[in-house]
Formats: sequence, C-alpha cells, structure tokens
Amino acid sequence: MDATSRGTPHPLGASFCADGVNFSVFSKSAESLELLLFDHVDDDRPVRVIKLDPGQNRTHHYWHVCVAGLGKGQLYAYRASGPNDPARRLRFDGEKLLLDPYARGVATGPGYDRAAAARPGANAGKAMKSVVAKPGDYDWEGDRPLERPYSETVIYEMHVGGFTRHPSSGLSAELRGTYRGVIEKIPYLQELGITAVELLPVFQFDEQDCPAGLSNYWGYSPVSFFAPHAGYSIDREPLEAIDEFRDMVKALHRAGIEVILDVVYNHTAEGDEGGPTFCFRGLQDDVYYLFEEHADGYSNFSGTGNALNANHAVVRRMIRDSLRYWVQEMHVDGFRFDLASVMSRDEMGRPTHSPPVLWAIDSDPQLAGAKIIAEAWDAGGLYQVGQFIGDRWTEWNGKFRDDVRRYVRGDRGMMRLLPTRMLGSPDLYSHEDREPGQSINFVTCHDGFTLNDLVSYDRKHNGENLEGNRDGTDENYSWNCGSEGPTDDARIEALRNRQVKNFLTLLMLSMGTPMMLMGDEVRNTQHGNNNVYCQDNEVSWFDWTLLDSHADILRFVRLLIQYRLHLDMSMTRDRVSLNELLAGTDIQFHGVRLNDPDWADHSHALAATFVGVNRTREMHVMGNAFREPLEFELPPASHDGVPWRLLIDTSLNPPHDIHDPHAAPEVSASYYRVEPYTIVLLGRSLAKSAGFEADSAPS
Repeated sequence: MDATSRGTPHPLGASFCADGVNFSVFSKSAESLELLLFDHVDDDRPVRVIKLDPGQNRTHHYWHVCVAGLGKGQLYAYRASGPNDPARRLRFDGEKLLLDPYARGVATGPGYDRAAAARPGANAGKAMKSVVAKPGDYDWEGDRPLERPYSETVIYEMHVGGFTRHPSSGLSAELRGTYRGVIEKIPYLQELGITAVELLPVFQFDEQDCPAGLSNYWGYSPVSFFAPHAGYSIDREPLEAIDEFRDMVKALHRAGIEVILDVVYNHTAEGDEGGPTFCFRGLQDDVYYLFEEHADGYSNFSGTGNALNANHAVVRRMIRDSLRYWVQEMHVDGFRFDLASVMSRDEMGRPTHSPPVLWAIDSDPQLAGAKIIAEAWDAGGLYQVGQFIGDRWTEWNGKFRDDVRRYVRGDRGMMRLLPTRMLGSPDLYSHEDREPGQSINFVTCHDGFTLNDLVSYDRKHNGENLEGNRDGTDENYSWNCGSEGPTDDARIEALRNRQVKNFLTLLMLSMGTPMMLMGDEVRNTQHGNNNVYCQDNEVSWFDWTLLDSHADILRFVRLLIQYRLHLDMSMTRDRVSLNELLAGTDIQFHGVRLNDPDWADHSHALAATFVGVNRTREMHVMGNAFREPLEFELPPASHDGVPWRLLIDTSLNPPHDIHDPHAAPEVSASYYRVEPYTIVLLGRSLAKSAGFEADSAPS
C-alpha cells in the first residue's frame, strides 16, 4: 500500500508532489472526510479508502493528504460526514461520493445514474469520479491567446457537438461531435470570415439533467469548473479531452480564430433541495449556494433550482482560479458569462453596487488580455444591460436583439429605436464612455429561435421537450411571413430570404461587436423549437446539406463580413469611446425625402447618410419595413465625379442582392425604389484607395 503523509492545503485539487499526488479540498463543517481511490469508473467499491485525520490532515478549513505512488489518470472521490440539517443549510451525507471541485478531469461511466445521487444510500458504482491530471504535459508549440481587438471581431456562437454531429457533416462517425471534428471544419469557418468562436459550455456537465428519455444538449448544467467535457473527446476519456480541447484551440489560433467560452458560474447541476449531491452540496452547502432569507430552500436566480454564492470568498477564489486555469493552461481568449447578474448578488442574494467577484475578474492582471462578456440579466428579474459594473466588461445587448427584430417585423414605433441600436446604443453606453465594441450585438443565439425560425414561425413549438410547451419564451418578436413553418409557396420563401438578409445586414453594419448563431448563415432550422437544451439530435445539429440549398444566403453572409472587416462599414475603432466615435462621424437622417426623417410611430421608412471618422467612404442606407414599395430621394449622384454604387439590395435575386465592391453597379438616378421589407446600401469613395471604384478591389 502506498504511503501517505500530511500533505499541504495549497494548491487545491490534485497536484503532483515529489513522490505522488497531493489532495486538498475545502470543507468547513465536515466532521470527518475520506479520500477514495478507484481502479475503474463504474466500480462500486474503492480499492483504497484513506480516512483523513483532522489533527494531522486538516489546516483550518482545508483537508489535505499526500499519497505516494499515484500518477496521472488515477480515479478518486471524497466522502464527507457532518450535520444533515437543512435548517442550518447543511446537507452532509456520508454515503455519497463527492467530486473534487478543483478536479481537472471528470469520468462518467456507462453506469452513471443522476437519480442515485438524489436518493438516500451509497452510489459509488453509479457516480462520476474525479481524475488526476497533469495539464502541464503539453506542447503548445509557441501558441498564445490572440488578443484581437473588438473592432476586428465577428463572433460565431456554436456548439462543439452540434457543429459536426449531423451525418451530413462528411466526417467519420469517430470525429463527429468532437473537439477534433471542429478542427476538420476550420476551413469552413475561415471561408465564412468569422474571427472568434463562442463555444456553448465545455465544462464537464450532467447529460442526464433533463426530462427522462432526453439528453442535456446545451451543457448549462456544470459539475466542474475546471474539467473539459469528456463527451466531446473521441473516446469520452477525461485526459484525452484535455489534450483534444487544446489541440482544437491551437488549430483555431493558427487559423486566426479566437476561442471564447460560454461559462456557467451562476449555478450547478445539483439543482434544488430534491436534486442530486455531486460535490458542492456535500462539502459545504451554506458556502457554495445562496438561500432564501427566511427558509432553508435555495435561491433560484438561475431558473434551474439553485444559485452559486459567487461573492463568498471561497467561491470567488474558485471562480477566479478556474478562469486563470482556462487562460493559462488551456489558452482560451475570453469568456461569456451566463446569467452574469447572478454574480452581482451578495451573500443574501441582494443586488450589490460593487460585487467583489466581478471587480476581481475585471481587474485581474492574469486575465487582462481576455475578453469578458456578460449576459447582464438573471432569472430573478435583475436586468443590467447598459449598467453592468467594471471597466472592461462587455455585454450581450438584449435590447439590440429585441428592437431589430421588431423593426424587421414591421412593428410601429421603431423609427427612433433602430438608429440608436445601429449607432452602438448610446442610450445604454454613452454615459460611461464605453467603447463601441462593448455592445455585443446579436439577433439570435442558442436560447430562442434560429434566424430561419424567426421568419418562419409566429409561436414556439417545443412539444418535443416533454414539458407541455411551457418552456421557452413566449415573446419572440417573430413573424412567419404568411405561413407557419415550412412552405412550398415561392412568394413566402422569397420574403423569408429577404428578411433573413435584412437581419444579417443590420447586424453586420451596426456599431458594436456582432455575434451570429451557428447555422444562421444557411438558414438552419430547429422546426420552431426555441429551447433545444434537451434536443441532442438533428433538431439542433448543424445540417450541412443547407450549404447547397441556401448557398445564396451563405454567399451574402461571407460578403457582408468582408464588408465589415475590410471596408470598415461599422465605423468601429478600438480604444475610442462611443461618444468620441459618434462625435467624429457625420450622420444625416432622412425619410423618403432628403433631410426630412419621419419619426412618427406609424412610420416604417428611414434613410441615413454617413461618413466615418477615417473620411474615406460615404454610405447611404435606406430601410423600408412597410408592406408597399417606397421611392427614396437620393443625395447628389456624384462626389468629385465618383458616383454612388449599389452594394446591397436585399430584395434582389442573387447575385444582385450584394456586390463585390469593385464590381458594384453605378446608381445615377435621383430616386431609388425600395421594395417592401428591404434594406438598400449605397456607397462611394472619398479617397482613391477607398475601394468602391470599379477597378479596385476591397482594401
């Protein structure tokens, strides 16, 4: 039997020492604690139980032991005994197997059973196990995070598994749905033109946290904040997942693409009082979670049954350690924080003006180069878009999403809101001199309709989720364009294509950082399901056959992204505040007549002429969200002999809907007819190198 010694409280987790592995875990109220070692993931009996002596193996609230002779790949877990007193917010269960909160790997065997962790009794043979890992054993070949400025960033929100799991992906069964599968599709991402992928959760999550018979797909059900999800590795092996994840990051970096992780630090997979005991609940319930003020029940600001106590010193340190690990050891470029407003609540669950954890992330020098993006709301009613704390935090701009949806749908009262959203939402961000890139603009994301479904369904169709269609939001600001769901009506399909292009045009031409959803570039559909969290199947996977059937939309998106990145269509510049940028940009608003904008609630027509701070190009955009065509008066036909050129007209059939700048046709008339539900963009150069002359390519 391998010898044991006292060990050390730092570092937390399983770390290598001179003669073996040191284990350290926090538990303030445990009366006894055992370290269990296993040979196989589904073993119901450990090969060794090491009972820690509180006099020898405990320093303050940290239990630790060094076990000689152990190495990488060792399976382990804890059992903690103590008070089971919900009134005191303690729920110790000395029979339950517990994961290490700092484990770098988590193993889930075929016998894993979530229900066994929720009912009384031992569950060792049906529990997940922690895995000893040695992350430093990897050759990064000089790779470092890219630190691309927001002004050069176009984000593509995607799911690691769903991106390549569809049989039409053309990959072998072994590669589909894996980190390595993503590597195989990097050429597609490069051709699309995106500069960053935002990956739905890749922390190890509980695939059984969903209705019976389904599988948790999204991954917003974490059991670890350090271990990459083993289900995305080729053999579902925890240690292989670490290296395969890093292979993916390294390959994406070589292609010039950043990796942003969607991280869940607001709740865990343990759920409410009736949920399973995996880790945190069994080690120190009152530290890791928030509780209702005068009850023993969990606060539910996440909508999933519990809320992490992020501003407790122990939890705050764990979150910071996790972020540093993913930047330093896994080389990720940034994070999007799910329901980040939960993290702004104090230890009583009350919103606080200066939350320590958020300021710690904002000011951490080890995270200084990483993008930090907040979903600035929570399920408890807290909505902080435009008011999130910190100097570096950017925000998912939910108001951009809603207002652009309503404008394209043709709602009343949108004429004043639309230009505000396109100009970086100064009503939200000008008061703190934020940079324009700090508004993350999006129309669709994983949570809700896809872009295709936004123009194909008036209501959600979530019956397959087995929750009686009660789940998912009811207000989508969608319009089916005349028929619910798929149709053979060519007129409806043409209108849907037009509306899709309208959304994409507004997204890519607006000030701020654009984010698009995986598959929107080819009208991927979820068949009207706006909450596919439990649909790990073809309902939510990327259908690669659509590259051919919707090649016109794909071409449109590729050119739009080129416009944004190479022609500075968004007028965005880094390290310049939104106020400074707007002050240096010439903008004139019009209606159907020049210099006569119609801001009335019933108006659906708006035009604008603008010249960016670099003074190299002039743009003129016209939008008609009315059901009839409108004649728009144009500014003078030429500037120093340089005419307007038609760049975009979303009503035209491809390839005339969007033009390469060097081949864009001249527009010499004094009026332009804008068809119903159409956006038109004209451009001309103010300098010879600007790129709109017929004989010049994009700069």
